[in-house]
Amino acid sequence: MSHTVEILSVGTELLLGNIANTDAQMLSQGLSELGLNVYYHTVVGDNPQRAKQAVEIAKGRADIIITTGGLGPTCDDLTKNVLAEAFGKKLVYDEPSAQRIKSYFTRTGRPMTENNLQQAMLPEGCTVLSNDWGSAPGCAFFADGVHVIMLPGPPSECRPMFRYRAVPYLQSLSEGVIASHTLKLFGIGESSMEAQLRDQMNAMSNPTLAPYAKEGECELRVTAKAPTDEEAQALLQPTVTQLKALFGSKIYGVDVSSLEEVVEQLLKDQGLTLGVAESCTGGLMAKRLTDVPGSSQVFRGGVVSYTNEVKARVLGVPQELLDQFGAVSAPVAQAMAEGARKLLQCDIALSSTGVAGPDRDDRGNEVGTMFVAIATPKGSYVRALNLGNRPVRARLRTQTAHHAFDLARRYLSGLPYEN
Repeated sequence: MSHTVEILSVGTELLLGNIANTDAQMLSQGLSELGLNVYYHTVVGDNPQRAKQAVEIAKGRADIIITTGGLGPTCDDLTKNVLAEAFGKKLVYDEPSAQRIKSYFTRTGRPMTENNLQQAMLPEGCTVLSNDWGSAPGCAFFADGVHVIMLPGPPSECRPMFRYRAVPYLQSLSEGVIASHTLKLFGIGESSMEAQLRDQMNAMSNPTLAPYAKEGECELRVTAKAPTDEEAQALLQPTVTQLKALFGSKIYGVDVSSLEEVVEQLLKDQGLTLGVAESCTGGLMAKRLTDVPGSSQVFRGGVVSYTNEVKARVLGVPQELLDQFGAVSAPVAQAMAEGARKLLQCDIALSSTGVAGPDRDDRGNEVGTMFVAIATPKGSYVRALNLGNRPVRARLRTQTAHHAFDLARRYLSGLPYEN
């Protein structure tokens, strides 16, 4: 399988910034897991001439072109026409696709105008990628030495179409199996992680190792290609084992989605419950915990104690601590966690307090001064954070929540709170 991919996103709304190009982000991540290198991202508006130019450029530099958007029934949905012309293919009426389109409108109870059947016009000889999540089918074909895959633009359609239609097609092009494992790390920066692995990454060919920086954390993806999955896994395991030994407790999971998912699984395994008391994170910790399916088994609830009055009256933080140390302090963070554990009647409670900006607080604490705490049956612990004078409140809150979850993960795993 070729490893030169270009993602071509069609839609004026993307160029204008009216919507974010989440399709391209999702596709890049998914293609990376398949061991395919995305070399180019191109966005072009709903203009036939400019779209044609973009396709011609992509033809000259990519072996696989994946398009998103422009498959609908309106006059500005031009992707199929442009691609078919560029590769010398006629558009032909596909009766099974037409029946699927009619069934979609019947199923959803919406009236179908005649122009919707334009979506059943597909490049001759293509592989039809049936769309069970919307009306416009996708398609794939090979011409002029290039594989072309067209996917619908709405993310609710593009994501499952890629996973269930495009991925099997791409895998069919490859001799052998591509497998990967993703290690999630917290407590180390990307540059530090990459510095420790640079020589090794440059020397590796199969498996390969790729670092990624995420919001407040890092990933390492190990990918191998072999004739069978068993052989690919045999290639992967020594590297995974070596990375676990190198980074130790900074690795919080392999092939897991998030730190909070790991925490909730540990809670379920041990039959324990969790609660939160939040100030600077403003409910973000509770949101992330409840985003995980099945969280009701372990998450008792939370208190957003944004003012001193709520900290004192609801969580029972002693007024003298607030007067003496201020809300942004280790003693108050500890008292918040202990108060939440008592109030919510949970086994473990987490708390957050700090200065998210844009200005320092009335006691002179700089933006990025944060405290997170954990209260457990074995006692309490506070982690003081200096996250830097960053202007983005959302980033500070995300990192603070990460640190709180990391305390829970370490306690539940029997690890020291600090490396």
